Amino acid sequence: MGRLDGAASGFGQGIAEHFAEEGAKVLICDINEEAGEKVAAKSEAFAFQSMNVTKAADWQGAVEKAVQLWGHIDILSTNLVTEEEFDKVMSVNVKSVFLGSNAFTTQVKKQGTKGSMINIASVGAHRPRPGLVWYNASKGAITNATMGLAAEYGPDGIRVNSICPLATMTGLLPKFIGKEITPEVQKALGNVPLGRMGEIRDVTKAAVFLASEESSFITGVNLDVDGGRAI
Repeated sequence: MGRLDGAASGFGQGIAEHFAEEGAKVLICDINEEAGEKVAAKSEAFAFQSMNVTKAADWQGAVEKAVQLWGHIDILSTNLVTEEEFDKVMSVNVKSVFLGSNAFTTQVKKQGTKGSMINIASVGAHRPRPGLVWYNASKGAITNATMGLAAEYGPDGIRVNSICPLATMTGLLPKFIGKEITPEVQKALGNVPLGRMGEIRDVTKAAVFLASEESSFITGVNLDVDGGRAI
């Protein structure tokens, strides 16, 4: 059983749907109740919990609901959308991982089972760009925390990894660059060896792998899902 925050759209929704395809029960958590309920209605494998990822009480409530519904929790995937303001970026991207990891690891240790935590970071964590300094810094904090958490909770059987995607045609990106492949977009794609933008499915497949027993000896990894852009 797993739970995802920011699952009412984009990566989060895609990961939730892919987990359900693999037989998982998923608690979808999002501050957008209307969108979250809409996604949850798509599958009997889903349940919805409204939450503010910057509030410790909401994290604890989500963990308790998952345990109430299904008896245990094994997977946590953090996936969050940010504002431009510094405080919001750090609170949503960094504080949420701090609060989520605390709530998740406490419950998994209480269960006496193994667990997998998957953070959604960004290639910007290690390839910063002008104009995105604090967004990229927040994602760098996630990748660093991923390695630290992996070392700290490995002895408890809890694996912690992150996924660092290239920009994908989800959510806000089409609003910024449009849906057409313009000369500017084509130029950017020239730096991607596999020659295309990322897709939600690229990220969801990586998340399912990191949540599964197929990756049982993988922890502390910040996995680039970027078509080779970081080479």
